[in-house]
Amino acid sequence: MRHIYLLLLLLLPPCLYAQGPRVLIVTAHPDDETMFPVTVFKITHELKGSADLALITDASGGYNGLVASSYYGLNLVDSATGRKHLPLIRKKELMASGEVMGIGNFFFLDQLDDYYNRDEKPYLQGKNWDIAYVEKKLDNILANGNYDFVFCLIPHESQHAHHKTASISAIRAVQRYKGAKKPIVLGGQSQNKGYTFSFAGLAGYPETDILKTAPVFEFDRSHSFGEDNKHSYMIVADWVKASHKSQSGDMNQAMHRGDLEVFWYFALNGAEGIAKTRALFDAVNSSGYSKK
Repeated sequence: MRHIYLLLLLLLPPCLYAQGPRVLIVTAHPDDETMFPVTVFKITHELKGSADLALITDASGGYNGLVASSYYGLNLVDSATGRKHLPLIRKKELMASGEVMGIGNFFFLDQLDDYYNRDEKPYLQGKNWDIAYVEKKLDNILANGNYDFVFCLIPHESQHAHHKTASISAIRAVQRYKGAKKPIVLGGQSQNKGYTFSFAGLAGYPETDILKTAPVFEFDRSHSFGEDNKHSYMIVADWVKASHKSQSGDMNQAMHRGDLEVFWYFALNGAEGIAKTRALFDAVNSSGYSKK
């Protein structure tokens, strides 16, 4: 009987008895995930993990699709046209991006993507967004997801107000979480090698403070490997960016740029989560195809 049991284990698909890290991504807009798509790709494709994505806005903003206007046959630099058509277009683009990254579930919270600004207060105070609804939805997602990590954008001062609000909302949701396994929340951003950007926390929001003793975690998506060293994981980032055709202006500037995916560790995680995070990034950096 014991031998039969062992044989059945060997015949079972690996996903039934081994599971990698579970990640929730919380972003404001479709295309925000282009800051760290390869880390997610490697988690879902190479570490047997999974990833879900919660999108806060309705995706009705972003009128910079001059080339995309020809592709879609719509004037996507016109706000009235954008308000009508972009929510569906951009959500479809996000799902195409998610197919590359290996996203399992999408949660659409549909808060108004109103206009570019840097003042997060009206959103967090519930004046521009139904923040109580956002908080309830994020609480439910965390309660049902059994996540190991939550990824958001780093909420630095010069960020879009929507980005800051989405990230602060994600951090606060983790703070409120009462489950047995509290997820570790990380703030991510793409950077070029030799970057000088640093982040310690957003003034006025102590929940965004970075743990000073924690390392900054990185994955170099530009390193080359394979035949004639012509391969790199940068292609995955480009596949993801290319999904966002309605944002042809922004994506044109972003293609094949940003060598590193960099993550900061928030103080609310406590020092005890550093080892788990280091193990994740050790696995991300050592999995898949190695350098020559």
